[in-house]
Amino acid sequence: MADAPIEFFNRRTGCIERERIYGEPWLRFIYGGNPLGRLSLAAVVRRAWFSAWYGWRMNRPASVNLVLPFVVDYDLDAEEFAKPATAYRTFNEFFYRTLRPGCRPVAPGADVAVFPADGRHLAYPDVDAADGFYAKGKKFTLAALLGSEELGARFAGGALLISRLCPVDYHRFHFPVAGVPDDARLINGWLYSVSPLALRVNPGYLTENKRMVTLIASPVFGDVAVLEIGATMVGAILQSFIPGRAVDKGDEKGLFAFGGSCVVTVFQRGRVRFDDDLITHSAEQREVYARMGERLGVAPAGA
Repeated sequence: MADAPIEFFNRRTGCIERERIYGEPWLRFIYGGNPLGRLSLAAVVRRAWFSAWYGWRMNRPASVNLVLPFVVDYDLDAEEFAKPATAYRTFNEFFYRTLRPGCRPVAPGADVAVFPADGRHLAYPDVDAADGFYAKGKKFTLAALLGSEELGARFAGGALLISRLCPVDYHRFHFPVAGVPDDARLINGWLYSVSPLALRVNPGYLTENKRMVTLIASPVFGDVAVLEIGATMVGAILQSFIPGRAVDKGDEKGLFAFGGSCVVTVFQRGRVRFDDDLITHSAEQREVYARMGERLGVAPAGA
């Protein structure tokens, strides 16, 4: 149900846990069916100026006063930060912080693909056969997601990984496989929330939101599409890689400024086999929490 608690399997603890939702009352008001909430969504919340305004606030010097309470309230591990929590000049600078070397080891093996970001992940081994995303019966097409009928056909029957980042997460994203990336193509759109509270109602928000699409030519996994999807209060999607220059898996690709956000990875048919825990929990529409660099699956032998 759309209003049910958000539960996920934590790969690190081996337990099913309940998510503490940043801004939960506001999200439930906007996406829970309240007529005033729907009006606010259409008139204000989904629009770029609203997120730009909020991003501007998070870049103001006064926003630095939010950093330490945020670290304490959400029990973040400050030992991971590349610099002390007191050294950031704005909340946004803290939000897209870098981490100390070694905090996100990358799973070895040329045939191993890794998660592109910290977050909560859903995996669908065959998009065409899936009975729904976040809720049964609610789907979108790859052509709509990728913004191209040609790409939709190229990835037909492929495997889809949705990696959802909460505001409490590390907000840089990385390459899931080694290969040669092309330019990141911008698809303009709205800025709906990517919380399950919204996506259970309409997963098609992922196809309506502003997003960037990068194709990676991988010698092991074939063509891989990586999409960074903006969301409400995401100030920007910034790319840091050089198109046409070969990358290793785990290399930084870019960052999100303030807000929840999402990275979607699409593999061609038969080019990846997701790990068992991803398949098992995703079949129950339950996300798996894992960190960037951890293994998501392997290329099948002979693929």
